Amino acid sequence: MSTELSTDRAFVAPGQSLPPPVFWGEEAKASFNLAWPLVIAQLAQMALFTTDVIMMGWLGPKFLAAGTLATSLMSPFLLFGIGLITAVAPMMAQAIGALDFKSVRRTTRQGFWAAVLVATILVALIWNAEFVFLILGQTPENASKAQGYIRFAAWSFFPAFLFLVLRCLLSSHGKTSVVLYITIAGIVVNALGNYALMFGNWGFPRLELLGAGISTTFVNTVMFVSILAYILMHRRYKRYAILVRLWKPDWSRFREIFRIGLPIGFTLTAETGLFTAAAILMGWLGTNELAAHAVALQCAALAFMVPLGISQAATIRVGLAYGKKNHDGIRKAGWVSIAMGTGFMIFTCLAFWLIPNTLVAFFLDPALPENEATLGLAVSYLAVAALFQLVDGCQVVTSGALRGLSDTKVPMYLAIFGYWVLGLPISYIGGFVLGGGGQGIWLGLAAGLAFVAVVSVIRFTLRDRLGLTNYKSI
Repeated sequence: MSTELSTDRAFVAPGQSLPPPVFWGEEAKASFNLAWPLVIAQLAQMALFTTDVIMMGWLGPKFLAAGTLATSLMSPFLLFGIGLITAVAPMMAQAIGALDFKSVRRTTRQGFWAAVLVATILVALIWNAEFVFLILGQTPENASKAQGYIRFAAWSFFPAFLFLVLRCLLSSHGKTSVVLYITIAGIVVNALGNYALMFGNWGFPRLELLGAGISTTFVNTVMFVSILAYILMHRRYKRYAILVRLWKPDWSRFREIFRIGLPIGFTLTAETGLFTAAAILMGWLGTNELAAHAVALQCAALAFMVPLGISQAATIRVGLAYGKKNHDGIRKAGWVSIAMGTGFMIFTCLAFWLIPNTLVAFFLDPALPENEATLGLAVSYLAVAALFQLVDGCQVVTSGALRGLSDTKVPMYLAIFGYWVLGLPISYIGGFVLGGGGQGIWLGLAAGLAFVAVVSVIRFTLRDRLGLTNYKSI
C-alpha cells in the first residue's frame, strides 16, 4: 500500500469507506473552474480602487498623493476585516464536504454578526485619520484631503464585509460566476459615480476626493443588496433561510469565526501594513516619490489579484477535501493551486521588466511635463516589483491552502516576523541609511515577501507531520 493511501486510511474513522482517489487532471480542472471567476472578480474588485486612483490622478498629483495616503491607511483595516470574515469560507467548505448543511446556515448568520461588529470597530479607529497623518510627518494639506476621503469611504466597510459573507457562501458551493457579474457591474457604477461626484458632471457638485469616497460606499452597498437578492430568490440557496432568526445567537460558532479569522486578519494586516509603512517612508522622500509609489503599487496589486483569487479557490478546494477526510485531495488541491498562482506571476514579472513605461502611462499622462519625475520613479520601482512577483504569488496561494485546513495562527506569526522584523527594517536601511531611496524601500518589501513564501511552502509540505490534517469536528 502506498504512503498516500496509508495516510488516507488513517485519516478515515473506523467503519467509513476510503475516499475515492483524486487525479491531478481532475483537480486541476476543478480548481481552475472554481478559480477563474474568483480571479476575474478579484481583478474587478481591484478595478474599483484602480478607477479611484486613475481619476485621482486626473485631478492632479496633489490629489493622487492625498488619496494614496487615505487608501494606504484604509487598506490594512479593510483587509483585517476581510481576513477575519474570510474565516467563514473554510468553515462553510468543511461543512459542505461533511454534508453538514445546517452548519453552513449557522455560519452565514454568525458571519453577518461578525461583519457588523468588525466594521463598527474599524470605522471608529480610522475616523480621525488627519491626526494620525500629521503625527507621521505628512503635510497638513495631504492629511486634510486624505481624511475627507476616509470619512465617506469608511462606511463602505459595512456592505463590503456583508457582501464577503455571501460571496463565501456562493464560492463554497462552486457558484462564483454571480460574484463576477456583480463585481463587474460595480465597476461601472463606481466609474459613473466618480465621474459625476469628483468632477461635478451631470449637474452634481464637484466634490473631488469626497466624491470618490461617497461613490465607494454607494457601490459596495449596491453590490451587497444585489448578491443578497440573488441568494434570497435562488431556489438552491433560499432554502438556507439565512435571514430567518438572524438575531438568534450561536456563540460557539461566533467564537470559531474569530478563532480562525483573527489570525487571518492579522496576517493580511501585517502584509498590507508593510506597504502602508512603505507609503509613509515614501512620503518622507517627497510628493513625487509618494505618487510614483502609488502607481507602481497599483500595478503590483493588480497582478496580485490573480493569485489572490486562486488562493480563495485553494481554501475552498482544500476545505472540501478536509471535510471529506480525503488526504490525497488535500495534497493535490494545494499543490495544483500553488502551481497555478506561481506560474501566472512569471508573466507579470516579465511585463514589469519589459513594458514598464506602457503600464505607468495608464495612471499619469506622459505628455505633461509635471509628471515626468513621477513617471521615471514609478518605472524604477516596477523593476524592483518584478523581483517579488513569484514569491508574492507563491505565499498568498500557500496561505490560502493552509486556511483550508483552518491553520491560521502559526502562519500569522511567520507573516508578522517576515514583514515587520525583516521587511520593514530592510526597507528603512535600504531607502535611507544606504541612500537607495524608493528602490531601497521596495527591496525591503521583496525580502519580507520572499521569507513568508519559503516558510509557508515548508509548512504545507510538512502538514501531515505537523498534525494539520488531523480531522476535527466543525
